[in-house]
Amino acid sequence: MGANSSSISELPENEYLQKLSGSEPISENDPFWNQLLSFSFTTPTNSADLKLLEEATISVCKSLVEKNPRTGNLGSLIKVFLSRTKELKISAECQNHLFIWQAHNALFIICCLLKVFISRMSEEELQLHFTYEEKAGPSSYGTECEDLIEELLCCLIQLIVEIPLLDITYSISLEAVTTLIVFLSCQLFHKEILRESIIHRYLMHGRCLPYTSRLVKTLLYNFIRQERSPPPGTHVFQQQTDGGGLLYGIASGVATGLWTVFTLGGVGSKASAQLEQCSPLASQSLLLLLVLANLTDTPDTPNPYRQAIMSFKNTQDNTAFSSSNPHAFQINFNSLYTALCDQQKSDQATLLLYMLLHQNSNVRTYVLARTDIENLVLPILEILYHVEERNSHHVYMALIILLILTEDDGFNRSIHEVILKNITWYAERVLTEISLGSLLILVVIRTIQYNMTRTRDKYLHTNCLAALANMSAQFRSLHQYAAQRIISLFSLLSKKHNKVLEQATQSLRGSLGSNDSPLPDYAQDLNVIEEVIRMMLEIINSCLTNSLHHNPNLVYALLYKRDLFEQFRTHPSFQDIMQNIDLVISFFSSRLEQAGAELSVERVLEIIKQGAVALPKDRLRKFPELKFKYVEEEQPEEFFIPYVWSLVYNSAVALYWNPRDIQLFTMDSG
Repeated sequence: MGANSSSISELPENEYLQKLSGSEPISENDPFWNQLLSFSFTTPTNSADLKLLEEATISVCKSLVEKNPRTGNLGSLIKVFLSRTKELKISAECQNHLFIWQAHNALFIICCLLKVFISRMSEEELQLHFTYEEKAGPSSYGTECEDLIEELLCCLIQLIVEIPLLDITYSISLEAVTTLIVFLSCQLFHKEILRESIIHRYLMHGRCLPYTSRLVKTLLYNFIRQERSPPPGTHVFQQQTDGGGLLYGIASGVATGLWTVFTLGGVGSKASAQLEQCSPLASQSLLLLLVLANLTDTPDTPNPYRQAIMSFKNTQDNTAFSSSNPHAFQINFNSLYTALCDQQKSDQATLLLYMLLHQNSNVRTYVLARTDIENLVLPILEILYHVEERNSHHVYMALIILLILTEDDGFNRSIHEVILKNITWYAERVLTEISLGSLLILVVIRTIQYNMTRTRDKYLHTNCLAALANMSAQFRSLHQYAAQRIISLFSLLSKKHNKVLEQATQSLRGSLGSNDSPLPDYAQDLNVIEEVIRMMLEIINSCLTNSLHHNPNLVYALLYKRDLFEQFRTHPSFQDIMQNIDLVISFFSSRLEQAGAELSVERVLEIIKQGAVALPKDRLRKFPELKFKYVEEEQPEEFFIPYVWSLVYNSAVALYWNPRDIQLFTMDSG
């Protein structure tokens, strides 16, 4: 890439770009456009080269911003692109490489220019630049302007949804998706969430609106199909022996080594490794879909892209669509499910899964009915297991997905029937055979313990415990290790409780002799720990009262560590919930005492199984069923919009923004 680097830095001196950004107006019919658009460009694949390209583009843009009000050359370039896209569908069918190649190049230049314009000016200023025409001076403001922005946006959407995806159209389809992301990128340069945006208004109203569901459907299918970029050279106009290469000679006049074959690359270390295994078009389409789905509603219109995501159905669903929903469409749920299972290593795919489970009841019902639910749950558990390597948002999304799934009793039953062999990524212990339910419990408990020692995030705790609570009544045949970890977590909480209690007591004694230093807030710490202990006791109690006879390993672990529970018997916060646990411990302890000393583990489990049948269930006090439902916080956009744009910033294919320009999030969260 060394030659490329020096070549990119020479771009501002390129005669064609100088003319575009110069003081001479260029008419739409000028042969100049053929010359400008006849290049083959290797898209930079690392952040250093992308940064160079950005700097070179800024240099051209500064001149264009200054001269465009008199020349209208930006508008002329856009009109040249628009005129060429009218024939794109036919060009694809006729394998007209040259035509598609030049249309792509026009869009590539537009996208590079727009990215800099948007990062350096307000939407109103950008809108004004679309109004300037060939003549020196603007046309009637608000007519030509709105037509040209709307026409370009509409053209990009049509290109994505109507042009068949072939080797020769792959790069222009990707560029259209990228340009729409760039159009929406003004959010990156605002600290606050944009609720009123000119570009949003165009996309949610007018000529773009009828394409809403087709755009969402196409972006979803791009994600599902994971089409890899074609081999270099297969989709670029090639020099022909019959004289068809008359426009190819520009290469030597620009910069050797730069205007070579157009190939697709990633955004550097973070993305390039992923892109070797996946599709740039799929990756970029998913990012655009997430951006569109998270646009804020306008006062008079709910976001139509979110409406489309909320309501699409399975292609095998023959029930009629509601006439009140113009955005409904059908998609193959089996293909969607497979793609979601395969792609969970990325934040983007996990966020899409969350959105679909939370917002689309058709998808949720379908997923919960799958008999191979482990294909979806295992990648989610892996995200949580590797919590140290993931960003906190990805962990939250994975956890909330589990919480949504555990709201369903059928799911909570079925996960204990799925038996897994050799979970290689679980390092703490060799798990040669374990149920999906037991593994889920192990991973969630491990997440709680990690959180207690590291991040101490109450939100994470709450969601972990809520998922365990939802499952607790349906715990079945718990693996001995899962049962041990439940009690070990309680032991850890108990020690923490005692430590904070001791600190609070010492602090209180010390403060009696001194009025100077403020007291640490041990009461709040104690309150939080007692809430968690209460929840753990409720989870254990729920399992004992609903499925004790199915869980001898949990009873065994309870008896083995029975001393732990002694201090909570008389504690006013836990007395009620301790009654059942105390009764179970007493009942089985007395049966074990009657059986004599020196009992083997097998004999103890046998006594527990026999005792489970004899235990008088009517003596166990009934508590309300533990059920927690995930509810999105108020103003969820305050969380999701910065998150989505941080994913775009870090993962978008061949897009670079100067980190100093970003206002929406701090760079360590991005």
